[in-house]
Amino acid sequence: MSALQVATPSWKTDDIVLFEEEVAKFCKRELTPHVEKWRDQGVVDRAIWNKAGENGLLCISMPEEYGGAGGTFAHEQIFIEQMVLTGVEGFGASLHNCIVAPYIEHYGTEEQKQRWLPKMATGELVAAIAMTEPGTGSDLQSVKTTAIKEGNQYKINGQKTFITNGQTANLIIVVAKTDPGEGAKGVSLMVVETDEVDGFERGRNLKKLGNKAQDTSELFFSDVKIPTANLLGTDEGQGFFQLMQQLPQERHQIAVQGMAAIERALELTIDYVKEREAFGRPVFSFQNTQFKLAEYKAKATMARVFVDHCTEQLIAGKLDAVTASMSKMLLSDLENEVIDECLQLFGGYGYMDEYPISRMYADSRVQRIYGGTNEIMKLLIARSI
Repeated sequence: MSALQVATPSWKTDDIVLFEEEVAKFCKRELTPHVEKWRDQGVVDRAIWNKAGENGLLCISMPEEYGGAGGTFAHEQIFIEQMVLTGVEGFGASLHNCIVAPYIEHYGTEEQKQRWLPKMATGELVAAIAMTEPGTGSDLQSVKTTAIKEGNQYKINGQKTFITNGQTANLIIVVAKTDPGEGAKGVSLMVVETDEVDGFERGRNLKKLGNKAQDTSELFFSDVKIPTANLLGTDEGQGFFQLMQQLPQERHQIAVQGMAAIERALELTIDYVKEREAFGRPVFSFQNTQFKLAEYKAKATMARVFVDHCTEQLIAGKLDAVTASMSKMLLSDLENEVIDECLQLFGGYGYMDEYPISRMYADSRVQRIYGGTNEIMKLLIARSI
């Protein structure tokens, strides 16, 4: 039973509930059993992408004419939530589905959509987006990577870091300057098919505080030549605006991950304190334990209502950047707060790696950083005041 008792949102129709049941079965059968192996090797097995594609879990919200399942963000949210709730680590399908695929759907030419989306839906192509550079975090206008046009090709030079799916991806959207003399107006999105080019190298699979099963990498581009047809869209200089327009979904899906982590942390902790005894009685019988869990159940209930509201707005095409920033900031902050307190209730066992709460504590910390730091979220919200 869920730790929360919240009314079912309007977007969660009967078919979504059935989909949720099937996704939960897939996660428990195909993903959860392999998490320890993936943590040890620092990357999810490549074959699991094909398995997810076979089960219709890649490009879920992409149109059927491009190989997708024709769903909505509601279906994507269910997949994100079930991966978290079943303890799946490292599988970067949400970035593939909710971030990269929408860029191609919204801004790609018809030829580009027909060329890339069907292969992303089967798992033949695994996607990543390369924004961050060693010297630039959230300041995408200041990227140093260049894509200079030479005849019917672009030549890409630069370095990227902290790239999710970096060791696995063979289709990477690269944020680059096609006009280095301009700021935002000089940014374009270039699609690199890594199996088709020379000069592309993957750097280290970076060692991280958490998310041990997720491959997060440095990428290097040295005179990488791509055809001009690999400029996303038809015009140079649109990259920054394309990035800004898609940020609401990217940021809200981080909030969805955070909400699922909060619910899982509460469920694990409630089960533990009812079984664990201290001073001859269950830990749950102490007033401090009850008050802490009551406080976080109340906060989590408010958060769940807000997350589901944002999802409803997103499905309707009405989720604005400010509200999405609130969603990302509030949920990632609360996620870290709740998991920290839940770990405390586990006592010394909560610090042990074999307990999921320990791993969740480490994994949750990055939620306040990627997708735009929470400090950036506050700036964006402040501008609306």
